[in-house]
Amino acid sequence: MRIVFAGTPEFAVPSLKALHAEGHEILGVITREDAPLGRKRIFTPSPVAQAATELGLTVFKANRLGDDAAAWVAGLGAELGVIVAYGGLVRDPLLTLPTHGWINLHFSDLPRWRGAAPVQRALMAGEQRLGLTVFRLVEALDAGDVLTRDEREFTQGTSAGEALTELSQYGTHALLGAVELITKNPGAGTPQEGDDTYAHKLTREDGRIKILTATADSVLSHWAGVTPEPGAFALLGEQPLKLTTLQPVLDDSEAELAPGEAQIVGKRALLGVLDGAVELTRVQPASKPVMDGVAWLRGRDGKATLS
Repeated sequence: MRIVFAGTPEFAVPSLKALHAEGHEILGVITREDAPLGRKRIFTPSPVAQAATELGLTVFKANRLGDDAAAWVAGLGAELGVIVAYGGLVRDPLLTLPTHGWINLHFSDLPRWRGAAPVQRALMAGEQRLGLTVFRLVEALDAGDVLTRDEREFTQGTSAGEALTELSQYGTHALLGAVELITKNPGAGTPQEGDDTYAHKLTREDGRIKILTATADSVLSHWAGVTPEPGAFALLGEQPLKLTTLQPVLDDSEAELAPGEAQIVGKRALLGVLDGAVELTRVQPASKPVMDGVAWLRGRDGKATLS
């Protein structure tokens, strides 16, 4: 199949490599423009741009899929467009340029969690069985016919970053299956069924965990969904305390902590919640490096109050 590929982050790289390894002809790769990274804000190509260059593929960089991208794709003669986490919408005329249109690998069980942050929102909602769907792109958001599906079970405490890394590898099988299906039957696809939900893009404020009104399960689910980005935090007075790593407390019988009360109990830094406690394994105070939770509390006479 003659394919044009669009993607940007590390989670899209396995799909590009899988299509290439399968022998499909990758005519070109669209990715977002170089972005400043690190403390020195050095402009750096996206992970997909770097992978495409390593594979010897032609790269087109654009922060939106507008007229310039459409004109570039029009000259390729692509049979199929494949998009994985590019970070922008595909609209006409680009949408209809490839002979068989575009397909998208989306990390949710559509129509559940349409939108920008499906894995994050699913984890925040306490879900541990996460789906993935390869579907045809249409003008409406994540609403096209489904080609292939799969799912994966994750243990409590798996972060969004970890889940996305695993799903991005696991999802290549569904993506290759969808391309094979279109090769055999260009009109393949089944309409989506069920109630849809929307996965809004995360903001920094989504990272705040309101300890005083949360249960242990809800704290751990919230933490998982916003880790590593935008990052989970609670308030220490008026300052944020980043909750870098949390763990469940399987036996909190020795801890009688009020919600928001953090203390060293035994050899652990525990934080009280509505129905027990969670362990503060690693934290990052404002303007300071990440540190062990116990070490942080020792520097505060062994206790603190979060909200």
